[in-house]
Amino acid sequence: MSLPIVAIVGRPNVGKSTFVNRVALSKEAIVHEQRGVTRDRSYHHAEWNGVDFTLVDTGGIEMSDDDRFQTPIRNQAQVAMEEADAIVFLVDGVTGSVSDDAAVAKLLKRSRKPVLLAVNKLDNPANEDALWEFYSLGLGTPWPISSIHGHGTGDLLDELVVLLPDVNDGEDDEVQAINVAIIGRPNAGKSSLTNRLVGTERSIVSDVAGTTRDSIDALVVRSTATYRIVDTAGLRKKSQIDEDVEYYGFVRAMRAIDRADVALLIVDSTLGLTDADQRVATFAHERGCALVVLLNKWDLLDTPEEREAVREQVADRLVFVSYAPVIAISAKTGRSVHRIWDAIDKVYANYAGSISTSRLNVLLTELRDFGHTISKGRMRLRINYITQTGTKPPFFTLFANHPQIIDDNYERYLENRMRATFDLEGTPIRMKFKKKD
Repeated sequence: MSLPIVAIVGRPNVGKSTFVNRVALSKEAIVHEQRGVTRDRSYHHAEWNGVDFTLVDTGGIEMSDDDRFQTPIRNQAQVAMEEADAIVFLVDGVTGSVSDDAAVAKLLKRSRKPVLLAVNKLDNPANEDALWEFYSLGLGTPWPISSIHGHGTGDLLDELVVLLPDVNDGEDDEVQAINVAIIGRPNAGKSSLTNRLVGTERSIVSDVAGTTRDSIDALVVRSTATYRIVDTAGLRKKSQIDEDVEYYGFVRAMRAIDRADVALLIVDSTLGLTDADQRVATFAHERGCALVVLLNKWDLLDTPEEREAVREQVADRLVFVSYAPVIAISAKTGRSVHRIWDAIDKVYANYAGSISTSRLNVLLTELRDFGHTISKGRMRLRINYITQTGTKPPFFTLFANHPQIIDDNYERYLENRMRATFDLEGTPIRMKFKKKD
């Protein structure tokens, strides 16, 4: 059974992300003094007094449309309120009640959901005079809190968990899902693909590079498996990251890759394969997750020659991840997006699968018969035994008489022979060489 959902709403810069991090005991939500840092909905697990629930951090709600992102931010917050079992409305106790607070309060009254009004930034618990003006919002008794120092948050959470629906104790809430990270450089179409795969407007889509700051999770349940889709911030060189907020998004994107079972690398076909795409592919390869390359905006290429040129670029410049399948798609129109699910299932099965020791050593016998080996001085390499010692990604241990003379070229030769013999499409492999006594 899914956990109860608590939406955290309010205007910009009242401390919503700080509150989420305090309650969730994490630093997942990006916190910055700049307004409008949070744009999409982000979900975080929390627990209080033995009650587990999900916190939804939302973007700051403003009624003006001066910011081009404000309308989609309001829509994202509205979705969070609709799916929530309870809502925490955060206001700023330092600046006091403003017109946007009153406008948000009207939205909350129409939602007919339980609402707790929390007055944040009251670092002095004795300063209750700051509460009086918030009674005019018509949402009951304000709760004085300090998200930074934790003052009053315990009392607020005590009241919050009482409002949440009961969850059956006998059911396991931990969903075993395949973690899928959607990665790529800015403005390649990651959020559009996320929305297409999830089936809702889960992420804000814009032609402005860097729209996504957080890593946004969404669960998708299909007949074959359950998937946790993570839309990440666009990855660029650290030297090109010109905002603190963008840097935090970069760090969270790297964490998402670290957690990922499968990475979907989005390439903008209209620009071809760039150095940035190579760097992102390197991140995924080094961190050992399975990989699928998606050539997005394929419908915008007019001629077969243009399309063939992009495929040749991918083959030439992504040779170090040549094991990854390549699919041409259009996230905007939905072209060939359905093929992504089969590709995820295929590469994940190889990523998590095992090859029996007997089959591995049949290959080893064939390698010996072929006679290709290396030598150094009087030492001549002989591999005596091979076995798989790990998964996610597949890890193989090879026992040899002189493992110290094995170089990169011979290791690539072994990997190519293994890939030609076994189905290892989409997954990197790791090899370790030990001395055979």
